[in-house]
Amino acid sequence: MAMAFKMATTGMWVTEECKNSFMEMKWKKVHRYIVFKIDEKSRLVTVDKVGGPGESYDDLAASLPTDDCRYAVFDFDFVTVDNCRKSKIFFITWSPTASRTRAKMLYATSKDGLRRVLDGISYEVQATDPTEMGIDVIKDKAN
Repeated sequence: MAMAFKMATTGMWVTEECKNSFMEMKWKKVHRYIVFKIDEKSRLVTVDKVGGPGESYDDLAASLPTDDCRYAVFDFDFVTVDNCRKSKIFFITWSPTASRTRAKMLYATSKDGLRRVLDGISYEVQATDPTEMGIDVIKDKAN
């Protein structure tokens, strides 16, 4: 049986797959992004979608549903003003206006538990529409 990590505050469980996929993204650079979702019936946080290393931030944004919440992590590569290549991992809470109130509450209360399992996140972004998580927002936070 797969291992899961309990999030005490909400009774949600984070699957081992979530942690493993994140570690593969962080250390092996095999994923550009990972989208997570909460299965309300099983009370599990699971991997919904994984973006390959060639995918972009636009691909991540396009993969998020317009009427349901998700979490996502994105590995943002950039070059500093002194010409150094860097990488920062962003944690995104996606809670669109059209999503159900129950889903918004569930994602809001479960966020910290998932973040604790995903060690190495540099920045956090919360968005209710695409403009709140545009690439310009990501670039501003990273610099």
